[in-house]
Amino acid sequence: MLEKLFKLKENHTTVKTEILAGITTFMTMAYILAVNPSVLGATGMDQGAIFTATVLASVIGTVCMALFANYPFALAPGMGLNAYFAYTVVIGMGYPWQAALAAVFVEGVIFILLSLFNVREAIFNSIPANLKKAVSVGIGFFIAFIGLQNAKIVVGGATLVEFFSLDAVEGGTMNDVGITVFLAIVGVFITSILVIKNVKGNILWGILATWILGIICQFAGIYVPNPDLGYYNLLPDFSAGISIPSLAPIFCKLDFTAIPLSQFVVIVFAFLFVDMFDTLGTLIGVASKADMLDKDGKLPNIKGALLADAVGTTAGALLGTSTTTTFVESASGVTEGGRTGLTSMTTAILFALALLLSPIFLAIPSFATAPALIVVGFYMVNQVGMIDFTDFAEGIPAFICMAAMPFFYSISEGISMGVISYVVLNVATGKAKEKKISIVMYILAVLFLVQELREKVNQ
Repeated sequence: MLEKLFKLKENHTTVKTEILAGITTFMTMAYILAVNPSVLGATGMDQGAIFTATVLASVIGTVCMALFANYPFALAPGMGLNAYFAYTVVIGMGYPWQAALAAVFVEGVIFILLSLFNVREAIFNSIPANLKKAVSVGIGFFIAFIGLQNAKIVVGGATLVEFFSLDAVEGGTMNDVGITVFLAIVGVFITSILVIKNVKGNILWGILATWILGIICQFAGIYVPNPDLGYYNLLPDFSAGISIPSLAPIFCKLDFTAIPLSQFVVIVFAFLFVDMFDTLGTLIGVASKADMLDKDGKLPNIKGALLADAVGTTAGALLGTSTTTTFVESASGVTEGGRTGLTSMTTAILFALALLLSPIFLAIPSFATAPALIVVGFYMVNQVGMIDFTDFAEGIPAFICMAAMPFFYSISEGISMGVISYVVLNVATGKAKEKKISIVMYILAVLFLVQELREKVNQ
């Protein structure tokens, strides 16, 4: 049955190899089960419900990848996209999380249509390569900045932001905020060492090690829970036994009326833009490592893979989580020999089993997940070396895009600034024909410019 479904012999692999590859992929991306509830929980959403939604969205998206495309790629709510959801749309713009879920749902539906009619690749190819990389780098800086803030390593001060001090946290002491800042810094070093040593599941192990150190500090009386400041008991709560948190607080809570239409379009496009490059970049990059690309450098069954991503996103929005996307950590399973959908099916089964471990994942504090955000930021920023800064017409817009995201505290603002500056600078310097700027870029530049002007006039 497995041979018929996944064509193991045709792909020169075995059941044992595929299962081991699936376990490896799960280990390297299971950190999202702790990080996603922490990030989205900042919006006021129920963290237990987010955990369940994260698991189910991951299972649905990954199973679709196995069945639609027979590829060894796994999906889950994406880093960067969850940060945009929480810190830009909800906290930054002030819209309710229900409206943000509506935007994710619309994005998913659009992606399904684009994937069915093969439009998604055409749009991807119309965006300049340097700008694509700049978006990834900018998101990396933004995520790392959020991690530093969540851990209170960086706080507000006289210079807008500054290194942690107790004076900057009202009511904080060395036994709550102070010790957690120290533990978060130690966690960054632990996770970095594991990354350098190429330990499988390095980010997950880094989170767990930081959390365990926190528990040791709590037993020793060095860390004292202070719920008023958001510092809670670090021990898992199994008082209710092993149970699955209810989805009810966030399930199908979409609100299509809270955001003005013009702003809603911009938000949906930002989700589309980031998810599109995330997914296609990951698919092509990981597939190249597995030697899955054809002689023209294309992925043969990319339509099925893109459709799986789109279905995962749409289902995830209904469940109550941010955009579901293909994880670059799938490369770990491919490195272990995974070549078919049996790898991703194995990963999906392990995600489903993780539902029974909710008390553990929900007890992990933000100071333990902060190192994960910082290290994921590093992974995304390493593309900066692939940007051509020697061509100023390419380099300046890329720099603007990267800088705008953390400085403006908004992924969508960074994308807007990057697109507008790319078109304006190349048209003004007579390089538009040389660069072969697509009609898509012109349309986006005009739309973003109009939106920026409307926002400033209405303020």
